[in-house]
Amino acid sequence: MTTIDLRSDTITKPSDEMRRAMADAEVGDDVYGEDPSINKLQEKAANLLGKEAGLLMASGTMSNLVAALTHCKRGDEIIMGDQAHMFWNESAGASALAGAQIRLVPNDSQGRINIDDLKNAIRPKGNVHMPPTTLVCLENTHNRCSGGVLTPDDTKRVCDIAHESGSNVHLDGARLFNASVALEVPPAALVKDVDDVSFCLSKALSCPVGSVLCGTQEFIEGAHKWRKMVGGGMRQAGVLAAAGLVALDNMVERLADDHSNARRLAQGLARIEGISVDPDSIKTNIVIFEIAPSVGNANAVINALSEEDVLVTYPGQQSLRMVTHRHISSSDIDEALSRVSKVVRQMSTKDNQS
Repeated sequence: MTTIDLRSDTITKPSDEMRRAMADAEVGDDVYGEDPSINKLQEKAANLLGKEAGLLMASGTMSNLVAALTHCKRGDEIIMGDQAHMFWNESAGASALAGAQIRLVPNDSQGRINIDDLKNAIRPKGNVHMPPTTLVCLENTHNRCSGGVLTPDDTKRVCDIAHESGSNVHLDGARLFNASVALEVPPAALVKDVDDVSFCLSKALSCPVGSVLCGTQEFIEGAHKWRKMVGGGMRQAGVLAAAGLVALDNMVERLADDHSNARRLAQGLARIEGISVDPDSIKTNIVIFEIAPSVGNANAVINALSEEDVLVTYPGQQSLRMVTHRHISSSDIDEALSRVSKVVRQMSTKDNQS
């Protein structure tokens, strides 16, 4: 039985074209700024996003951490959504290493932040009893909110409030190009109001590793120092950048296929008794759905699905996450739905018999 791996788009492998580009990449010492492939990728990324400069990082987590280190001093405060990847899945790096206090405001179902909540969370200036609000962090697409997207207007509303208060805005754009394809707008339009933005090469774009952080020249110069400090100085990493250049040229438009498969998946899941999901809420390649307690908890369902060679993850006690990607076809979706239906039916029957 073929394994259908829906855990994440991070499991994608580089294409044959990427592997050839990596083997033939022109390289140099990037710590000295002498790797031509990295320089080309950084310039290309910055141009695509309408920013002055870019900096290659090992991962999206490193990009987010370096952004926090660059913007914040110890004792500053960062505001982010209560479902933010930076809060849930990045080992508290902004607190542990940047020394920043995290203040959470609610995310809605699409990952947006309510403007009134943001206004109320920003600290008043000059109060020695409170940490200064230095940074506001957004996420687009939103991992824990079923791949929800922020429109340019969504982002601008947050940026206007943050900038008025003297705070900067960092956008965790790990899957930014998914948002661009879903909304049919250029990526630069999605980030024109933020101070800096990161995006991942190693998720739906299928590169083996990497993230690029983009912002002003001054910001990137500061980020360069912090990247070195946290061990991110890479030498002949043009072999990695070469895959990124291929990805930006050839892997973006095909993301629409992943989105179509995700909607197909959500529509099929919605027809299975014991599963709850709104197919209309699925905008990109992430599907989060609820499992009825009568079926079992998320961990039990994951174990049962793995026995049927369907691999998934869970963000909550009764919720599962599936992510479509380049290695998942529409026929894989149909087969996965058949196996999920079988597992849910068997677990529901077992519960009723007990």
